[in-house]
Amino acid sequence: MDLSTAEATLERAIATLAPVGEVERRRALVIVNPHATTVSERLRSLVIYALAARYAVEAIETQRQGHATELARQASGERFDLVVALGGDGTVNEAANGLVGTDVPLTCLPGGSANVYCKLLGIPGEIVDATEHLLRMADRFAPRRVALGLVEDRHYLFSAGVGLDADVVRRVDAHPALKRRFGPYFFVGVAMATLLRHYAVGAPRMFVAVGGETLAGVTAIVQKGEHYTYFHDRPIDLAEGATLDGGTLSGVVLRRASLAAVPSLATRAMLRRARVTRHRQVSAFTDAAALTVSSAAGRSLPLQVDGDYIGQVTEARFHVRPAALTVVA
Repeated sequence: MDLSTAEATLERAIATLAPVGEVERRRALVIVNPHATTVSERLRSLVIYALAARYAVEAIETQRQGHATELARQASGERFDLVVALGGDGTVNEAANGLVGTDVPLTCLPGGSANVYCKLLGIPGEIVDATEHLLRMADRFAPRRVALGLVEDRHYLFSAGVGLDADVVRRVDAHPALKRRFGPYFFVGVAMATLLRHYAVGAPRMFVAVGGETLAGVTAIVQKGEHYTYFHDRPIDLAEGATLDGGTLSGVVLRRASLAAVPSLATRAMLRRARVTRHRQVSAFTDAAALTVSSAAGRSLPLQVDGDYIGQVTEARFHVRPAALTVVA
């Protein structure tokens, strides 16, 4: 959508709203990632201007990694009624980590390549539609508490992974221009290249201790949301049983990353009626309150949370924090 169309769409949306006085406007801190991959600077400015029709808006751009966490934490002590994360899932994750345990609600506007949490909350994946959604949300403001996953002192919203998917995230984030230009297609290309070069042969092995048993494999994905990710607007499902409101974790462990298994795994992930958990190379678990992923030979393993690579580990302990975050959508 070009800027003139976006502007006209938002102006029409604002015109349909009943007038609101300054006293009635909720204070909203908009945390803006200036490097968000799918939103231009002019469109971000237009969105913030539109939100001012319903909220008393203060917008601040992030300046470094972790800055969104600091800004959200400050907002909780400065009487803001709402924090809006405008960026990708990494920005939303950082803001959530700053609001854990507070009553300040978090919501989001899509500015990344996948925007998984926006979509899980029921917020449209297109920025103009999402802005209209937030404008109307002001009249039906209904915050709720959701659970979060926790791995090695980092909270996550919907998914974390050790192994192949984290390696892919690390390599994709090293090329932001290509990520911006090609979006999910770049992820697919990097995933195939990473699989061929590093996981088809000689992949680092790991053990997953969960529910009284130990599962062996080369990749573990631990979900706290219904979907692992999206390909455009199509949900990609791996684990089963996890929900944002629930108090348990679900996950899958890929036993081997063989070339023969990849096509059928990809097909099962894309098809709505197929189930990845029934694949012969996959072990699955549900209803877990905690689990531990450890390297089989002391070799470091990549870790990602909500699509952000956060480092190498030899052991990662996962837990659930029930009702840890307030959200509104």
